[in-house]
Amino acid sequence: MASKVPWLATPFVVVAQIVGLPIILAGVGYYLLNPVVDRLERRGVARTWSITGLFVLVAGLLVWGIGSGVPLVQHQLNTLLTEWPQYWHQVTRTVTYWLNDERLTGIRQQLDQFNQQLGDQSSQTVSQLAKTTWSSVGGVVSRIASIVVAVVTAPFILFYLLRDGHQLPQYLSRLLPIKRRQAAIDLLVEMNRQVSNYVRGQLIVAFAVAVLFYLGFLVIGLKFALLLGIVAGILNLVPYLGSFLAMVPVVVVAVMASPWMLVKVLIVFVIEQTLEGRLISPLVLGSSLKIHPLTIIFVLLISGKAFGVVGVILGIPGYAVIRVIATQGFRWYQEFVGGYSDPQVQQGEKSHEKN
Repeated sequence: MASKVPWLATPFVVVAQIVGLPIILAGVGYYLLNPVVDRLERRGVARTWSITGLFVLVAGLLVWGIGSGVPLVQHQLNTLLTEWPQYWHQVTRTVTYWLNDERLTGIRQQLDQFNQQLGDQSSQTVSQLAKTTWSSVGGVVSRIASIVVAVVTAPFILFYLLRDGHQLPQYLSRLLPIKRRQAAIDLLVEMNRQVSNYVRGQLIVAFAVAVLFYLGFLVIGLKFALLLGIVAGILNLVPYLGSFLAMVPVVVVAVMASPWMLVKVLIVFVIEQTLEGRLISPLVLGSSLKIHPLTIIFVLLISGKAFGVVGVILGIPGYAVIRVIATQGFRWYQEFVGGYSDPQVQQGEKSHEKN
């Protein structure tokens, strides 16, 4: 039915396209900085002054990071993009050589066919991009302008979120009857706790993964160490699959260097996965979400199919929020309907309370 009247959703889509990105950026900054602001406020520092000081500190760190790291990352990225076709061609030749066996003729033919199709598709994509470049200049400029506006607007939204965000549950609860306000506040607080734990934990773990991979690649002398470490940290935002996806370009670069370099890269990967799984993730994330790994895989598949990359990144916190709402709604339903508790258990609890 909704597909027959798409004009009803047009205003909401337009609003989401305009304010969605700055709100997401401000929300990420809020979950990262709000614990620090709360701790400074408990120690007697005014909330406005603590926010201002953090803004100055973060701005200084960003300027320093952009000035010192961006040129190196840009150089490594340009070099990797220039040499990538040669790397991929060499990897396919090496794999074909390893598969040069009469018993593996079918696999070798499939690999050659895949390589040929990949080359043809790449050439077609490049030619198509060359043809449509001038026609899509307006769209590219529009997207860049929207990103710039979002980056400029997000700090202002973040400032007011840090200053007044803790009052939002009480403000929203005024829309409900008095007897339902406390339950609504508890629901909003639990939703905020689940999302904040996930977002803050994932960002901290991703940063730790990027540092571990960078240091490991630097120690073994792998080319493009900084770029590959950053890519690994970003892809780690995708649960379970990110680190393995990040290893694809790493393995290609290592194979181009030498077989011994590939062995050292695999050793670095095993060490990183051990530290992340046994030390970093339990300390940072803990068991706050309490979501089964199989459920996470299903959520990633469904959200990725429905919303693409954004769905993969935001699927888990979205599921956590929906689960909190569903759990609280079912509790209200149990209280309203009754009959979900064992009378003998209730009698035992009452006698225990009397004792």
